[in-house]
Amino acid sequence: MDTGNGAAASRESPQAGRQVRLADKVVPLSAVRGGPARFTQLFARAKAEHGHAECLCATPPLKLVIRVREGRYHLARWPGEGDRHTIGCGFHKVDPGLSGRGHYTDRAILETEDGTAIRLGTPLETQLALRASEEVKSARNGQVSGAASRRAVGLLGLLHWLWEEAQLTMWDPSERRSWRTCHDRLVQHSTDCTVNGRDLSTALYMVPPYRPQDAVRNAEGFAMFCAQVGRSRSIGRRGLIVGEIKDIYETPYGKRLALRHLRSPLFASAALIERVQSSYRIVFSAAVGDQVRRVALFLVERTSKDNLIVVDMAAMLTNQDCVPADSSYEVHMADQLAAAGRSFVKPLRYEGDEVFPDFVITDVTPHVYVEVYGVRGRRSYDERKRVKQDHYRKAAIPVIEWDVTQPLPELSR
Repeated sequence: MDTGNGAAASRESPQAGRQVRLADKVVPLSAVRGGPARFTQLFARAKAEHGHAECLCATPPLKLVIRVREGRYHLARWPGEGDRHTIGCGFHKVDPGLSGRGHYTDRAILETEDGTAIRLGTPLETQLALRASEEVKSARNGQVSGAASRRAVGLLGLLHWLWEEAQLTMWDPSERRSWRTCHDRLVQHSTDCTVNGRDLSTALYMVPPYRPQDAVRNAEGFAMFCAQVGRSRSIGRRGLIVGEIKDIYETPYGKRLALRHLRSPLFASAALIERVQSSYRIVFSAAVGDQVRRVALFLVERTSKDNLIVVDMAAMLTNQDCVPADSSYEVHMADQLAAAGRSFVKPLRYEGDEVFPDFVITDVTPHVYVEVYGVRGRRSYDERKRVKQDHYRKAAIPVIEWDVTQPLPELSR
């Protein structure tokens, strides 16, 4: 069987080689994703005869949702069953106990057979601003005052959700991850998702990697995105952009942000950038060096001069392989785990204050937690460290600990 794009997927992703069942046929997931049109009849039969497809990564097989969008079929994991898929499967989802997503209510993130609906705490249409303003003040980071669980997602929460959904918080030694990998996965996982009632696949522009042969197509795609951002009668429409920050420059009126792979700059007020750099000190710290990526989710509006101005943004530090990290020390640990050939996941807090291990090594059973201790002399940090160590000891969880003043511990299997 000619797998076409699936061959490329097998070099970039551990998902290749996994199989699914459509009706009475077993086919590679990489082939289905690489050329879904070739399996249209099988999709239709499976939907008519069984109402679902099956993922064969586990025994018994796990049901998969069959969705059709503009005449094209595709597969999605069954709601609430992502963590039942084996690690390395294209439908696997991080254990809920290792994700800040668990502190959102269904009102914030609702996953159904039809897709995922996300309620963003910041309006995507300016006509909503007046009635939502009080909520936005308390929900800037996805938190609603007085709520035990969060009823809205902030920009950082949405960025973390995207990274988890696209399996970019996971690393497997067989991967060769690039910005193209991130782009393709994020685009794929924005399908069948709405944010504040808008289709995420159109509300979000994921900056594509630049290649000369793609320049015209990329420019057309960006122009289409910009065209749906702006004012239409009494409605002011905003858009979302995910990209890597290259640099920030001074202008007579504020700041100009240059993103990698994107020719057009974004503009922001000096006050906004000052607030963002204060909120995300580690991301913008010169101490993290050059071997990192600064990924951001921007909420943008279009001005009368057709410039895109940043209304709000969230930022995240990653290593060169786009694995998130909370410090330069964690970037180094992620790089060393990858160099040692380990499979691991980076738990994300979204906007919460949950206490998670820094990394979890997933290629052994039981999984091994990894802790990076990079702060000294801070009472709250030392207390949290003691609490975590006591918990791991009582729960008999194997842990690799690195005090950054000491040499790295042994990381190989």
